[in-house]
Amino acid sequence: MFLASWIWGAAVILCFVSWFLLGRRRRRQGEPPLENGFLPYLGCALKFGANPLEFLKEKQKKHGHIFTCHVAGKYIHFLTDPFSYHALIRQGKHLDWKKFHFATSAKAFGHGSIDPAEGNTTENFHQTFIRTLQGNALDALIEAMMENLQYVMLQSRAPKLQSNTWVTEGLYTFCCQVMFESGFLTLFGKEFNSNNDKNLSSKQETERARILNALENFKEFDKIFPALVAGLPIHLFKSAHSARERLGEALLHKNLLKRDNLSELVTLRMFLNDTLSTFDDMEKAKTHVAVLWASQANTIPATFWTLFYLLKSPEAMRAATKEVQNVLESAEESISLDGKHISLNRKQLDNMPILDSIIKEAMRLSSASLTFRVAKEDFTLHLENNFYNIRKDDIVALYPQLLHFDPEIYADPLTFKYDRFLNEKGEEKTDFYRNGRKLKYYYMPFGTGIAKCPGRLFAVHEIKQFLALIFSYFEIELVDSNVKCPSLDQSRAGLGILQPSNDVDFRYRLKCL
Repeated sequence: MFLASWIWGAAVILCFVSWFLLGRRRRRQGEPPLENGFLPYLGCALKFGANPLEFLKEKQKKHGHIFTCHVAGKYIHFLTDPFSYHALIRQGKHLDWKKFHFATSAKAFGHGSIDPAEGNTTENFHQTFIRTLQGNALDALIEAMMENLQYVMLQSRAPKLQSNTWVTEGLYTFCCQVMFESGFLTLFGKEFNSNNDKNLSSKQETERARILNALENFKEFDKIFPALVAGLPIHLFKSAHSARERLGEALLHKNLLKRDNLSELVTLRMFLNDTLSTFDDMEKAKTHVAVLWASQANTIPATFWTLFYLLKSPEAMRAATKEVQNVLESAEESISLDGKHISLNRKQLDNMPILDSIIKEAMRLSSASLTFRVAKEDFTLHLENNFYNIRKDDIVALYPQLLHFDPEIYADPLTFKYDRFLNEKGEEKTDFYRNGRKLKYYYMPFGTGIAKCPGRLFAVHEIKQFLALIFSYFEIELVDSNVKCPSLDQSRAGLGILQPSNDVDFRYRLKCL
């Protein structure tokens, strides 16, 4: 027994030494400084995953503004100088933004490859999203979301809202339920038709139960999403795998065809799935699961952080509430509980610079996205003051949290300042500097360049609508006004807006209107 253990131990050590001597990547002339890490395959993954911001700041201090890290079998070249960010954008000839995204989507959601080069579909997904989430299509989404938010806040949750009675709930739980239910209805429509339906109330209750069940499946699947992006197979996570399959079943085309008021996004995606792809029914449904996840995974935590910081800052709350009141008065919108809903269009929502600044500041403090491109071939990356050789299949990446927390750009970067993105005239501020030079890139929670999130405009409008309605219909306050700000859940670093590590209790009640 002892001899066998000794042999196995010696074999492991021998393999490790062989990898260390032969398998480790060697830095070539003209390449960025290299951090291999000490673990085979994982490299620096564990240290990077524990706290990406601190890890990258340490390496930046050691190596300068560009360096290479071996992370989970990939070699990632991090650019940390914001004046070099444009180098990533302009290298379209040598860098590909689609390859990793397409592969990750197929792996995480379980559909076939959506890369037209693979032959499963000829749909240009990015163009589909731009066409249905921006321009005139955005107006229809905003109108539907405004209606659905009020339905969810005032009718769907009516049993909780007894006159003049405080309701205590977790703030993240509240934001999650309201935004998920409203967003689901906006994108995927309703199972019931409100016109002359005697059983409407019963159907609404059944519909809500199904959406809340979808929310539970969404949360179960979302918990392991970072592991899927890291390359682990979903079959290792039995409950999450089952949750994803149940979401897919709910979004099968035959089920979506039973729903009223489907969004243009979903209607067009269904048509293109049926006409341009070779996907089977479940694969088509799973492309809709991807749409559902993309619409909720970052919007929900962004909504939480925005409302939390408002509740912690009376000055910000007063300024935001006043702005909303002014816009409602200008629009001649009255607030009542008699069934007449508030209506705010895109132009009116765009005329809220204070809310814009508050949302930006909350997202600056909570965003940890990773912007990257994959090298199509060996090439030379030209930066402002130098150039570096990049190998084929290497990744060139930006981690904008370094930018967002840079004290040279944002004074007291860890402090919430609601007017940080307002100039002296109370309008949007766009002048930010580093070392006396004006920055082109200073705020990047949605990525940049051609891969910039196509749904970013809708996401910001959703949060504005949510806040405007909260201010209009409810009195709200934290249960403990001295509660500390939750820490950021670092397990989702690289994916966008980080969730809070714990929920925070708040209470709300209907205003006496």
